[in-house]
Amino acid sequence: MGMGIFRARWLQLRQGKGQRQRLRLCKSLVVAGTVAAVAVVPSAALATPGTGVSGTVLAKGTSDGRLKIKAPKGDTDVTVRTVTIAPGGSTGWHHHPGQLVAVVQSGTLTRTLDDCSVEATSAGEAFIEPAGRKHVHIGRNLGTEPVVLYVTYLLPEGAPLSVDEPEPECVRG
Repeated sequence: MGMGIFRARWLQLRQGKGQRQRLRLCKSLVVAGTVAAVAVVPSAALATPGTGVSGTVLAKGTSDGRLKIKAPKGDTDVTVRTVTIAPGGSTGWHHHPGQLVAVVQSGTLTRTLDDCSVEATSAGEAFIEPAGRKHVHIGRNLGTEPVVLYVTYLLPEGAPLSVDEPEPECVRG
């Protein structure tokens, strides 16, 4: 029935309406035909299989739904590294010049933030640490097994991975 409407309209246009309207109708027919063809052809037929490619998942973590990534302005250094914290170890108080995304591969990382709130992140979980001096924190391994993190840093070009800081006022109390 849809093609009957196009045919009737085409006949009307041939009988005296302008070339511009015929051109619009032709474009509509081409679009309709293309959409119909794409709907019929399975998308897998358009795919090209890869060869000689392998990959290894280093870590997978699930976030709590609040991940919002903000890359720095200008050129960005992207660094991916493994961080291991031995039982009883800590990162020391620091901040990051850019945002980072971390996945806890094993153990439980306990972070104390600049307001002295504490967040514990266990194996299989992911989190973001925001950028800047106002986000001072320390990461500790309070458990009995090493904490292994896979961390992706998004830093302004040339910036260090972290900057050491004194403990915040709330800790000194």
